[in-house]
Amino acid sequence: MSTMTGGEALVASLLREGIRIIFGLPGVQIMEALDAVYREPQLRWVSVRHEQTAAFMAYGYARTTGKIGVVLVVPGPGALNTTAALGTAYATSTPILLVSGQIETCHLGRRCGALHEVTAQVDVFRPLTKWCHCVLKVEDIPSAVRQAMYHLRTGRLRPVELEIPLDVMRASARVDTPEPEPLGLVQPELSQVQSAARLLTLARRPLIWAGGGVIASDGAKELTQVAERLNIPVITTPEGKGAIRGDHPLSLGVFYYHFGPGRWALPQADVILVVGSRLFPSLGSGLAFQPEQKLIQIDIDPAEVGRNHRVHLGIVSDARTALSSLLEALPDSSHSTWQPGELEEIRKAVTAELEEIAPLQLSLLRVIRRELKEDAILVPGVTNVAYWGHLAYPVLVPRTYLTSSYFATLGYSFPTALGAKIGNPQRQVVSLTGDGGFMYAVSELATAVQEELNVVTIVFVDRAFGASLHDQQRRFGGRIVGTRLHNPDFVRLAEAFGACGVRASSPEELGRALRMALGENRPTVIEVPVPTMIAPFQSA
Repeated sequence: MSTMTGGEALVASLLREGIRIIFGLPGVQIMEALDAVYREPQLRWVSVRHEQTAAFMAYGYARTTGKIGVVLVVPGPGALNTTAALGTAYATSTPILLVSGQIETCHLGRRCGALHEVTAQVDVFRPLTKWCHCVLKVEDIPSAVRQAMYHLRTGRLRPVELEIPLDVMRASARVDTPEPEPLGLVQPELSQVQSAARLLTLARRPLIWAGGGVIASDGAKELTQVAERLNIPVITTPEGKGAIRGDHPLSLGVFYYHFGPGRWALPQADVILVVGSRLFPSLGSGLAFQPEQKLIQIDIDPAEVGRNHRVHLGIVSDARTALSSLLEALPDSSHSTWQPGELEEIRKAVTAELEEIAPLQLSLLRVIRRELKEDAILVPGVTNVAYWGHLAYPVLVPRTYLTSSYFATLGYSFPTALGAKIGNPQRQVVSLTGDGGFMYAVSELATAVQEELNVVTIVFVDRAFGASLHDQQRRFGGRIVGTRLHNPDFVRLAEAFGACGVRASSPEELGRALRMALGENRPTVIEVPVPTMIAPFQSA
C-alpha cells in the first residue's frame, strides 16, 4: 500500500488495468488527475477542443484496437458533452470508460449552484451506460476502477461512467492497487451447440447472418471457418462488415434496408445462423422470416435472443467462443446445395441494382477502395456516399469499418477517425463525411495537426443536410426549411489549421488527391462537390 491522492490513485489504477492513452479536456475538478498523468511517462494524454470529440476519439480507438477507450472530463457541461458519443458506443457495444470529475462531496445533492453542478449527474448516464458510480473515498478508487473494468470486459461490451468529486481527487490516503483479475468468457451450453451443429449439417440451404458481435469478439476467423466447412453463404449487417472478407466466394454482402442480397437469399434459406446481431425488423424493410425457417441465434446478451424474431434455438455466448465450439461439433461435410454460380448471380443482381440507383456513389467508393490498403480503416459518416458504402465498399479486414449503427450520429466520423489513427498509427485512416457533419468537429483539425495525425478526411459538399433536404423535396412539396447550408472554403480552412487542403471534382480527381494525401505527413481534407443524392432508405 502507498499514500496517494485520489488523482494519483485513479492514474495508478488505470495503469494497472493496461490503460496507456487518455482523451480529455482539462478543468478544475480533474487537475489533480491530470497532474498525475504528467508524472506518469507510460501514459499519453490527448487534449481536444470539445468533450464530445474526446469521447468519439476514445470510441474510434476502442473499435479499431479492441482495447478500452478512456475519457477524462469535468462534470456538468464537460460530462454532458460526451453523451452523443456514449450513446453511439452503447448502440455499437463499444467499451468506453468515462471518468468525470464531480463537485465536492459536501455539495452533492444540495442544489447550491456549485461550479459545474448537475444534481444526481450519475442518473443522466444510466440509460447510456452499462454501469455508473460515484466514488466518495480515495481508498475506494482502485476497487471502483476494477469494477468498471469488469463491466467493460465481460458480457456485452458497453460504456461505463465513473465520477470522482474534487475533494476526493485532492485528498490523500493509504491505497492498495491490486493486479487485475483474469476474466472468463461466456461459454455456450454444449447441448445447444450440438443441436445447432445438427441443424446446420442437415440444412439444404443454410445461411449465416453476421452482426457486430462477431467483430467485437474477434470471431471473424471462426465464422469464416464455419461458413467454409458447411458451404454456407454469409450476409452481414453494416456493423458486421469484415466478419468475412468482402471478396470471399461465400460473402454475399450487406443487407441494409431493402437493398443487398436478402431479397434473393433469405427466402431460400431453411436454417439461418444469426451471430451477434439484434435482427431489428427495419433492417429487413418488409422481409419477414417464415415460420418454417429455423433461426439459430447466438448472442452474448440473453435479452437479445428472440427479442425481435422468434428463434428455434438460442445460444447465449461470446460469438467467437460459440463459433469455436460449433466448429468442434461440425462434421467435415454438409447437405448444403448452394452452388458458386448462383451466389455469383446474387452478387451481380445486387451490384446491378445499386449501379442503377447510385452510379456516382459507387464510382467514388470504387476509387476509395482501389487507393487504400487492405487493412486501411474507413469511418463512414452520416452522409450519402457513406450510406451506400455500407452496401458497396468491400471490407477485407475486421475492425476497419466503423459505423455509428442505429444511433446514426451526425458528426462522429472525423473525430472517430482521429482516435482510430492514434490506436493504429501505421495504418491508413480515412473519414467520409458530409459538409454538415464535418462542421460538428472541424475544430479538431487543430488536434490532428498538434498530434501529427495523418488522417484523410473526404468531405462531400452539397451545401445541405442532404437526406433531410431530399425528404423536403420529395415528401413536403419542396418547402425547404433549415436544410440549406453556408460553408467555408474547406481547402483554405484546412490550410489555416496547418493541414493540407485539396479539391476534387470527379472520381478520377479524388483518386489522385487521395493518393497524394496518403503520402503526406499531416492531416488532409479533400473537398468533393456533389449534387443532392438519394439515400438507400429513401429509395423504396
